[in-house]
Amino acid sequence: MSDGSEVLVERVWTTPAGVRLGPLDQIPDPGARNYVLSIGGKRFHGFVVRRGGRAFGYVDRCPHAGLPLAQVLDQYLTPDGGLIACSWHGALFEPQTGACVGGPCVGAKLSPWPVVVVDGRIVTA
Repeated sequence: MSDGSEVLVERVWTTPAGVRLGPLDQIPDPGARNYVLSIGGKRFHGFVVRRGGRAFGYVDRCPHAGLPLAQVLDQYLTPDGGLIACSWHGALFEPQTGACVGGPCVGAKLSPWPVVVVDGRIVTA
């Protein structure tokens, strides 16, 4: 039985290089996928957007309000797959650069999460 208290786990905003996230083909093209990594007892929350054979990673935190972008797991893109969308306040971001191009944070950017594709697998850089 729970007493209603929650254990808060501290977040980190970067990851070490060389962490294997999984095959690129697990992400639809175009599409996005959420990743939560445990690093030294802390958690990193990020997501990767796929464009063909390329992957673009971002910290899962909107620059406008500091919230995770998706309210539904892995639903980071607009319905046509063209832009990243914050589901809370409607901010829109370019998938390749993270630049906000619409909504309450125009001119801001998502924090990049360096990832690369090596032999068809996404790896942190």
